[in-house]
Amino acid sequence: MLTHKDIWDGIDALAMRNGLSPSGLARRAGLDATTFNVSKRHSRSGRQRWPSTESIAKILDATGWNIEEFVGLVRRDATIGRTQHIPILGFAQAGKHGFFDDSGFPVGSGWDQAEFPAVGDPDAYALKVTGESMLPVYRAGDIVILSPAANVRRGDRVVVKTTSGEVMAKQIEHRSRDGIELHSFNTEFPTVHLAAGEVVWLARIVWASQ
Repeated sequence: MLTHKDIWDGIDALAMRNGLSPSGLARRAGLDATTFNVSKRHSRSGRQRWPSTESIAKILDATGWNIEEFVGLVRRDATIGRTQHIPILGFAQAGKHGFFDDSGFPVGSGWDQAEFPAVGDPDAYALKVTGESMLPVYRAGDIVILSPAANVRRGDRVVVKTTSGEVMAKQIEHRSRDGIELHSFNTEFPTVHLAAGEVVWLARIVWASQ
């Protein structure tokens, strides 16, 4: 049986897995930004308030998750309040050889280690944002955590490495066997179209230090 805390922790974890805050998750689903605020989880008298089935259905639709995956997240992977040591690297270094294997998993000894909120993936790694190409979503100095094993869906924020060695953070607009279309956060940068053969690896952003 899922408890009141389980459900709310699951919503928090779903937001984290999609690189969002609970408020950001609510907005993506077309809900009021305060829908999942901590203050909404209990009444003034202390009575438990449960999220509506409609709001849960909307956040699942907005993130591409199904109810079975959400229940699995609640039961197995809700890691709110826990931390893990995660390897961290700068974006500029990520474009160089020797830091990733052919599948996009971190390798080598050039990584630093830092403690971050647990994301439930032992292979997760972090990149430190530099420059202004990811504004206004990510600013220089922000940290993004990526899960190379996570499923990627339309609308997800991802980091992609190309065969030219470029590493970029974008949002998926469309993906097929032939290639991928990526939306740029910064309006001064165009939409990126990559053929499948131009993508070395791609990983979903599951947490950001915003």
